Amino acid sequence: MSEKKAPGAVTRLLNSSWLRPFIFLLFIIAAWDLSIRIFGIPAYQIPAPIDVVKVLYTDWPELLSQSWPTTYATLLGFLASAVFGIPIAMLIAGSRTVESYVYPLLVFSQSIPKVAIAPLFVVWFGFGIIPKIISAFLLGFFPVVVSAVQGFKSVDPDMVDLARAMKGSRFRVFCAVNLPHAMPAIFSGLKVSVTLAVVGAVVGEFVGSNSGIGYVLQRSIGTFDLPTMFAALVILALLGVILFWLVDRIERIAIPWHVSQRADVFVAS
Repeated sequence: MSEKKAPGAVTRLLNSSWLRPFIFLLFIIAAWDLSIRIFGIPAYQIPAPIDVVKVLYTDWPELLSQSWPTTYATLLGFLASAVFGIPIAMLIAGSRTVESYVYPLLVFSQSIPKVAIAPLFVVWFGFGIIPKIISAFLLGFFPVVVSAVQGFKSVDPDMVDLARAMKGSRFRVFCAVNLPHAMPAIFSGLKVSVTLAVVGAVVGEFVGSNSGIGYVLQRSIGTFDLPTMFAALVILALLGVILFWLVDRIERIAIPWHVSQRADVFVAS
């Protein structure tokens, strides 16, 4: 039998996992522009892609400077959700008493719209960075807790019993069995958390702020400057993708043995 020919460079490039999202994005932009031309949608309703690109090119320095406060609040809120969420998940998964008291309250807290209580943070903490961090923390906290609890509860009891039978202390058993087994679920929660933290930071900026991408959105909506608004949304989308990618990189370094980190698996945001 004749050997199969190796795929060419162009074929390998088109089949690469990192290029496919860009191709699909170009398709969406083309469909966006074509729909505006076919249906005659006015610019005050939906701007043309070229107008958004022009704003990104001309106002890039301002948009970049305004993205730093949003990024700062997002990162601090996300880190706080990880620092507090994982230990609380450990307590919930390790004690039925703690679970019965705390878990229902966590679920109840998620039914409260964060945009409704964000003005209280401005009243309590002023117009600084703290209300934005708290908003980002509140949106990113719940996914971390839920995923981590699921991960800790899914540990095989036989593995824990075997480790204890080998005279392992509770701390050693936790570090050798419970934590590694729960890491994939924890990182799944962190990926969701980091994208929601971006939303939380913007919500805080919407309520009261004179800087940040949320402020740019609020200002452009007030003046009906739709190209600037869409450009700000592009910046937020890029911020979410970059932060998601960073968490994914950390996951691949932390748990390279897990099946989700194989080379042929591509995680899309």
